[in-house]
Amino acid sequence: MQAIYGWRLTDNPLTVIEADMLSMHEEETWDREYFHELLFGIAEQQETLGQQLTPHLVERSVTELDPIEWSILHIAAYELAHRPDIPYKVVINEAVELAKQFGATDGHKFVNGVLDKLAKPK
Repeated sequence: MQAIYGWRLTDNPLTVIEADMLSMHEEETWDREYFHELLFGIAEQQETLGQQLTPHLVERSVTELDPIEWSILHIAAYELAHRPDIPYKVVINEAVELAKQFGATDGHKFVNGVLDKLAKPK
């Protein structure tokens, strides 16, 4: 989420953001391949993901979202659309937990509501 948030705020090249994150967390064990997929996939598909989210934003547009909510919702929307190996309940739960930790007061409720609607079968 930090990388997506940083990219959203700075519009720095993805390769720079990726390198920064890798160097800051080089001692930690995490899935670097998946991180790369999310970072570059979300950047490439941000317009499509935004279009998928828009009907569920309750009188807001994607451009009006707080950068943290924007980042969390785009990560979750990407996972829901492109990672069927991850159960939708896990995607929503992880997004809500990120919103609780980093988002505004009660932002997790908004994130939960949007993703709940997005994840429902059509």
